[in-house]
Amino acid sequence: MDEKESPRVGAAVKRRRRALQLTLAVVASRSGLSVPFLSQVENDRARPSRRSLELVAEALETTAGELLAAAEASRTVDLVRSGERPPDPALPAGIRQLVRGRHQLHALEFTGEQDAGREFQHRNDELLYVADGAAEVEAEGRAYRLGRGDTLYLSGGVRHRWRATEPGTRLLVVAVAEHVEAEEE
Repeated sequence: MDEKESPRVGAAVKRRRRALQLTLAVVASRSGLSVPFLSQVENDRARPSRRSLELVAEALETTAGELLAAAEASRTVDLVRSGERPPDPALPAGIRQLVRGRHQLHALEFTGEQDAGREFQHRNDELLYVADGAAEVEAEGRAYRLGRGDTLYLSGGVRHRWRATEPGTRLLVVAVAEHVEAEEE
């Protein structure tokens, strides 16, 4: 398998390793490959040969075919057109899903005079961006007034609530999905 044909399996390898709660050192020991090489594979900075992929798969108690299938399944390109409202009956009017399906990124657009009316506290990081209009955000007991083009970053665990303060406000909320276990590198 040459460089052009070798697969990008980094995310699949990392997911499998984490699911088994293994360190890179353990996988290196089991596979006979180096920790730096495995790190490069997981971060798609190196592509394994067929033999190296088989060794990694054995170390992760799976097959090379399953890792390749998981890597292929994780590649997604999905266009959501302006004004399109992907089907999600759980979302009320004025809220549009910007990323469909279950991915590492969760993004919603809120339009109009939205008032969440309750406090949120998410496990993972979140970014609020005001595309149009204005909003007020209360985070950890402090108030923030946001105007068009402003962003507010909230790390995981920060208690917050927000509301639109002008008609026609469009607020984008982008977050690391709840099912993803965020880790510091």
